[in-house]
Amino acid sequence: MPRIRVGVQLHPQHTTYAAFADAVRRAEDVGVDTIWNWDHLFPLSGDRGGQHFEGWTLLTAMATLTSRAEVGCLVTCNSYRNPSLLADMARTVDHISGGRLICGIGAGWFKRDYDEYGYEFGSAASRLKDLGRALPVIKERWRELNPPPLRTMIPLLIGGGGEKVTLKLTAQHADLWNGFGPPQTYRHKNDVLDNWCREVGREPSEIERTVSVDIEELGQLGDYVAAGANHIILEVDAPWDMAPVKRLVQWRDTQG
Repeated sequence: MPRIRVGVQLHPQHTTYAAFADAVRRAEDVGVDTIWNWDHLFPLSGDRGGQHFEGWTLLTAMATLTSRAEVGCLVTCNSYRNPSLLADMARTVDHISGGRLICGIGAGWFKRDYDEYGYEFGSAASRLKDLGRALPVIKERWRELNPPPLRTMIPLLIGGGGEKVTLKLTAQHADLWNGFGPPQTYRHKNDVLDNWCREVGREPSEIERTVSVDIEELGQLGDYVAAGANHIILEVDAPWDMAPVKRLVQWRDTQG
């Protein structure tokens, strides 16, 4: 069984940069394996006009604020950037971080971001088609960039649970997959991903299985592991209380 890893997603909303930076440092000090933000342009909860920071610019800072934990967006919206540009951005943050970037990506869904920033929202199907076209472009650009990424290939995480397209793309392209609960739902999606891996000729164990949980789900960590997760990511909002994060790390350290 793979070693269980744990991470924290710090939502970059309703906070100042100084407070967010302090939370990143504290999360690494606590001992998490990964630290994530998100790729939205407005808050998703609370005051929808509240303070908010852009994900990839923030990732550059996260890379310099840390020295051990891997960092990434959970997840990048494919629609917001040209895939070759995104690949170059990821390669640059990869170097800034000393090879600790995970490139998380998904098809996108938050309509307000699209409307206010002038992106075409399209349909769920069209956004998934765009993602399918972008993934090979990103990977090919990583092969062409000079200097290349510090890792042979930057780990690619795909987020989402669509069983016909998203999980197939995950089986074809990803190193990590991120899903959500409850545990029985996660188990089902995990099984679907395993089936897609077999369909495309991929070994299922090659894909690390991550799951996003909230504080109320910390009592279900064993259920998520039993459902196939080997990387638990706790979602946290400001103000940044690290006690639940410490609880998660302590739980990890009790796992064989």
